[in-house]
Amino acid sequence: MGRGKFKGKPTGQRQFSTPEDILAGTSRRPRTFKREEAEHVEEVSEDEAAGEESGEESGEELEEKSERRKGTQGLIEINNPNLVRAKNLKAKDVDFGKTTELSRREREELEKQRAHERYMQLQEQGKTEKARLDLERLALIRQQRAEAAKKREEEKAAKEQKKAEARK
Repeated sequence: MGRGKFKGKPTGQRQFSTPEDILAGTSRRPRTFKREEAEHVEEVSEDEAAGEESGEESGEELEEKSERRKGTQGLIEINNPNLVRAKNLKAKDVDFGKTTELSRREREELEKQRAHERYMQLQEQGKTEKARLDLERLALIRQQRAEAAKKREEEKAAKEQKKAEARK
């Protein structure tokens, strides 16, 4: 049967292993992957055996050994004080009582937020200069609206009075 204008790629379709194939050991993974995985398992077991024999080694030394270094990093020892290594903490090792110090930017941001909250609280109470000006302006507007409403009522009453006189 024709497939249209374009042919499929020469690599063929992907074939995925089912969980049953993986358990049976008949999955279609490349043989090199199995070899690499076996080597990795052997390395891990050797590291564990060495760790049990010499209990004097500290945790940091084990971490450095288990770290894989790319390129020339394994050949050159670097003493860079600015180099930050990620420290993986386990949940059981976390100290909840310890407070972390904030950076300068974070401290400034918190101070800015607190100052703004204080200002808004004073603003609501009417103690700031801007709040006083706003309240004065509001009182003036209310007074003008009251006068305008009174004037409209008087004009309406005058109009009705004229209509009543015109009917008589």
